[in-house]
Amino acid sequence: MTPPRKRERGLVRPYVVTDGRAHPTRNTLDLVTLVMAANDRPLTGLSPEKRRVMEWCRGGALSVAEVAGHLSLAISVTKVLLSDLIDSGHITTRAPIPKAQLPDAQLLQEVLDGLRARL
Repeated sequence: MTPPRKRERGLVRPYVVTDGRAHPTRNTLDLVTLVMAANDRPLTGLSPEKRRVMEWCRGGALSVAEVAGHLSLAISVTKVLLSDLIDSGHITTRAPIPKAQLPDAQLLQEVLDGLRARL
């Protein structure tokens, strides 16, 4: 017979954190979506996980993946928490800044040709 497992302290099931929900209220959050805290919203009535999200995001923008890492929770659970905070106005989101696009090779060649003509 196998001995009973010891219960780990602080281990909370994901369905407890999300109030039994498996899907966020919105499907607009990507791993690299940036979240920022609204400084004018009270923290009363928020769960401990949501309070921690607010504390981390008040220092600046964090990606959804970073928030999940700080919470040590699955991305799906983190998205549920974040969508709740968006719905209540505690956080706002924005897409990450896109990488600068490289200029067209044809344009670079024309510039190079123009510079050579001047020299």
